[in-house]
Amino acid sequence: MDRRVDPLTVPITVAGPVPAALAGHIAERAPRIVVVGDALLDGWLSGPARRLGRDGPVPVVELAETRHTPGGAGNAAANLAALGASVELVAVLGDDADATTLRGLLQDAGVGTAHCVTEPGRRTVVKRRLVSAGQPVARYDDGPAAGPAAATCAAVAAAVARAVRTGVDAVLVADYCLGAVAADVLAVLEALRPQIPLLVVDARSPAGWTRLRPDVVTPNASEAAALLGGVEAVPLSGPARTDWVVRHRDALVAAAGGADVLVTLDVDGAVRLPADPTAPPQVTTARPGPEARACGAGDTFAAAYTAALAAGIAAQDAPALAQCAADVVVGREGTAVCSTGALTARLAASDRGGLLTHRDLLAIVADHRGRGERIVFTNGCFDVLHRGHVAYLRQARALGDVLIVALNSDESVSRLKGPERPVNPLEDRAGVVGAIDCVDVVTAFTQDTPAELIELVRPDVYTKGGDYTPQMLPETPIVERLGGEVRVLDYLSDHSTTAIVGRIRAGRA
Repeated sequence: MDRRVDPLTVPITVAGPVPAALAGHIAERAPRIVVVGDALLDGWLSGPARRLGRDGPVPVVELAETRHTPGGAGNAAANLAALGASVELVAVLGDDADATTLRGLLQDAGVGTAHCVTEPGRRTVVKRRLVSAGQPVARYDDGPAAGPAAATCAAVAAAVARAVRTGVDAVLVADYCLGAVAADVLAVLEALRPQIPLLVVDARSPAGWTRLRPDVVTPNASEAAALLGGVEAVPLSGPARTDWVVRHRDALVAAAGGADVLVTLDVDGAVRLPADPTAPPQVTTARPGPEARACGAGDTFAAAYTAALAAGIAAQDAPALAQCAADVVVGREGTAVCSTGALTARLAASDRGGLLTHRDLLAIVADHRGRGERIVFTNGCFDVLHRGHVAYLRQARALGDVLIVALNSDESVSRLKGPERPVNPLEDRAGVVGAIDCVDVVTAFTQDTPAELIELVRPDVYTKGGDYTPQMLPETPIVERLGGEVRVLDYLSDHSTTAIVGRIRAGRA
């Protein structure tokens, strides 16, 4: 019997923020994950639309760019690889030119395709979108009218068995109901279930997976309603959707075979319903983005959640991490993936003031640089934050796309400023500096100069505030050798930590 609950009386926890270091932990752990499902090819055709067609009131798109990305299970696998997992994909591929493109894109993304099965004479499923100025104009799909042949399904089942028997940390099922995951595959996974430490099911029809007793099921709102037989429609948007999910908690968990249920609600975030009835539901908050860019975000969410659990990250931290990964791809055009660097940056942005390790810093720098963005770097003690600091940091941020602030460690400050400094310890200084909206990343260094860190970061612009010239700075030769430029920014007289501390000690602050 469906024992419904009143969401207003149920304790609900809000996920996040979580440490940015968790993104790098996935890459360090490099869990081995097998993705089983329907792989397809996403195509994006874009160009300007300046007029309507004479043969009908439709925009005429002047094609300027065509690009392709893996879709469906291929997108989930590509996201896992981008996060540092070791990934094998088991899927059906055609033997046409689109299949060659898809296999090449998967291999370029770091996805193993040795277990993919090619069906002779089969066309690859392709979803092509026509886009102008970031707005979809039309979509047209191509592919076979029927699912794979029985012999192909048997070959997929055998490939799943080979992939799992070599040892896995997780299996992610990405079932788009295109026929790759047939009865043969379910039977193999059921037989091998004891050898699968973590089974995550992301399926259009999750009810068919209950006999495998998955650990996690990740339906969207409409799939959750279908899981309950469609007896009650899900509200279209807003808090009412979260309330609907919480109200049907017991029924959803039971219908999912006793698994943790993670219901994704696109712009409204996600709701995690733990299988443990004593654990409260958990909600995430999504960063709003254009609906046109939500393509593939569900794949990213499921992939990031699977990678997090497979890497040993706590279940209560995984939803916030997965939500940040989904937010990253929603902020980008087309079917995108979330890399370790992009996830680290997004986690850091949701936990402003956190002090990043150099490993995490370099992952963020690589992501920004890969997108052609300009890196600005500055350093200092920033002991007692004042107006001069804020003005200087705003000027520095205006010189590029991302501002890195490197703080002297407490020991370094004492060597430079005297034994009574710093006034505030490193963690406190990082928390205050990181809370300034123009600061993107905060890290620290233990030496008296940031020379070693500059060598690692290779900033496009190095800034310093004060009455210096570039020739006076020991960092200038290093920055210029690395191809960057040095900028000395405005100096506000009588605005310095030393002056403020002096006035306090003199009793005239």
